[in-house]
Amino acid sequence: MKFQPLDLALGLLVTIIWGSNFSVIELGLEQLDPFLLTALRFTCCALPLVFFMKRPAGVSLAAIAGYGLLFGVGLWWVVNYAMHLGLTPGLASLILQFSAFFTIFLSAWLLKEKIAGPQIAGVILASLGLLSIIHFTEGQAVLAGTALVLLAALSWSACNLIVKQTRPADMVAFIVWSSLFAAPPLFLMTWLAKGSAPFYQLGTNLTPSAIFSVLFQAYVTTLFGYRVWNNLMKKYPSAMVAPLSLMVPISGVTTSWLMFDESIGPHKLASIMVILLGIALFINASLIANWLQARAPRQVDEPQG
Repeated sequence: MKFQPLDLALGLLVTIIWGSNFSVIELGLEQLDPFLLTALRFTCCALPLVFFMKRPAGVSLAAIAGYGLLFGVGLWWVVNYAMHLGLTPGLASLILQFSAFFTIFLSAWLLKEKIAGPQIAGVILASLGLLSIIHFTEGQAVLAGTALVLLAALSWSACNLIVKQTRPADMVAFIVWSSLFAAPPLFLMTWLAKGSAPFYQLGTNLTPSAIFSVLFQAYVTTLFGYRVWNNLMKKYPSAMVAPLSLMVPISGVTTSWLMFDESIGPHKLASIMVILLGIALFINASLIANWLQARAPRQVDEPQG
């Protein structure tokens, strides 16, 4: 089975968008509080579309609410806060890909799915690359930001399990309705942590670049991106679609370098390549296992005489 050219182009476009999204977040953080930026993103995801879309059939309200809280607060607010502390967009996009590892291990623990040998090797390789980045990058912000984005990756893996269990037929409606449960706690967190100041300053801080950041995250990254990706996952085997996600950190690092002049020294570049190699090994584990099995010598039974 092969990708249709349009589907492959859309899949690559989405991964490039998802990678560049981290620099778009950084653009918003220059003007807006990280709490409020996340709250506005999910408000735009929910409104006004929720008035025109029926609640996803066959999915419980608890699952929708749980996904909204994990996706809005546990994933994207945590990522925004990590970047607010100083983690660069390129590193954030790279570290978040560890969600693939967490998803597999949680599936093995909760759903009793098997873990292949190449997957374990991929995790070890990517983890060594991550430790190398932490070692060669100075600053407490990197250590704290890395820990936060790993927590966000764990939340994303939990989101994946909810989708895996509920299998919503209309993913866009699922995202729109779940955003209803993400936005209110984010606004409440803004008020509890920062008081009324971010709300009073919103009129001044909502510059054209901040508005672009909010709208891009809501409509391009979230609604358009997840619709395309979900359709690809339905149409093609996971083993074909998953490798496209390697473009996310590549796009993230490149966009951060272009927009914010994020320095990529030789040690960081080597560490990034090790992480990408580990991720590639991990998401192509089934193909590697099948290839090794095909090349293994077959035992021929001796004739009985």
